[in-house]
Amino acid sequence: MEFLDLSVRDRAQGTVCLPGSKSISNRILLLAALASGDTLVRGVLAADDTERMLDALTTLGVALSPQSGTRDILIHGVSGRFPVRRADLFLGNAGTAFRPLTAALALTGGDYHLHGVPRMHERPIGDLIDALTALGARIDYLGQPGFPPLDIHPVDIAAGGTTRVNGNVSSQFLSALLMALPLVGGGTVEVIGELISRPYVDLTLNLIARFGVTVVRDGYARFTVPAGSRYVSPGEIHVEGDASSASYFLAAGAIGGGPVRVEGVGRDSIQGDVHFAAALAQMGAQIEMGPDWIEARAPAGGRLRAVTLDCNAIPDAAMTLAVAALFADGTTRLEQIASWRVKETDRIAAMVTELTRLGATVESGDDFIAVTPPARLTPQAAIDTYDDHRMAMCFSLASFAVPVRINDPRCVAKTFPDYFDVFAGLCA
Repeated sequence: MEFLDLSVRDRAQGTVCLPGSKSISNRILLLAALASGDTLVRGVLAADDTERMLDALTTLGVALSPQSGTRDILIHGVSGRFPVRRADLFLGNAGTAFRPLTAALALTGGDYHLHGVPRMHERPIGDLIDALTALGARIDYLGQPGFPPLDIHPVDIAAGGTTRVNGNVSSQFLSALLMALPLVGGGTVEVIGELISRPYVDLTLNLIARFGVTVVRDGYARFTVPAGSRYVSPGEIHVEGDASSASYFLAAGAIGGGPVRVEGVGRDSIQGDVHFAAALAQMGAQIEMGPDWIEARAPAGGRLRAVTLDCNAIPDAAMTLAVAALFADGTTRLEQIASWRVKETDRIAAMVTELTRLGATVESGDDFIAVTPPARLTPQAAIDTYDDHRMAMCFSLASFAVPVRINDPRCVAKTFPDYFDVFAGLCA
């Protein structure tokens, strides 16, 4: 197995220009493809997940024009109907590509086969398929019911339909439906139960509005896409820096002294994970923030303090808090993280295993994890990453105490291919 050995880091200090947000990139790429007119998308993330979306759009007949020497792409919109009506789409483990493409293709007609890596076939999609079927879509499971791979078949979907979707597994199901409904001239989605990860739905609504569709909502319980809605290009749109990726560097500043500044996300961000900075502040870190930057330093007393936090709004960045808890006094408890179970791996189980390997005492349940650090971390622990980019990145922080080995470090290519180079430069 390939691995990367990280020596002990004494200090973190410097500035990081963040890569583009995965969540924003893949949403914008799909919306721009479905809109009428051409859209120049600036600052697209260059990583595996966005490559899966770009490959899929190309296969579906969307014309893409990368701008030489930049991360900008000119997308020629198809006005709501993909030119290619029969296609085989491999989407890796990219949930931000698989879920919205499933909804869009199911409502626009055509024969499509959607599949991914084995882990993608273990990630639930049944709630989304049930909601699409209620609108008239015809979708077959090719393996275990409720999970990919899928075959989508052509149907005529009436405008103005109403459907319901469970809100307690993944907010991506609701986001996918809201992104797809303008393709059939509108409709309504009612949410069953409590909606998790609400900031990601807010993000979706913000981006949909930039493409000319304003969703009418009743809190987080009912969403209506008005009749006659159609996507129209805004001409040009910029991808923010990735707030989830910012968490590793901000935590490095809080643990390793700082100051560490991240650029590309800040007070004006539309991403929920920007609130990770407030969580770090609760742990005692010194935080400053501007419109598009955040800076973190270690607490005045030098060590973080343990906290109990509801992490429903920051599920991805909360993983970084679990590792930061190794550097806090007392037991840190992270709650409302049930969605970790259905991510790139079962992140609760993976965190328990790897934090324990470092010597921590860890308790967990269906939707929480509690971490008590040891007097001294276990040196030279080999951390398994489970083909999960966030496991690799957040456990790099353990090197502020002991040497650590990261197994399969290239899994960070999913969202941040040069992460370890950037991390090393910050800690040089």
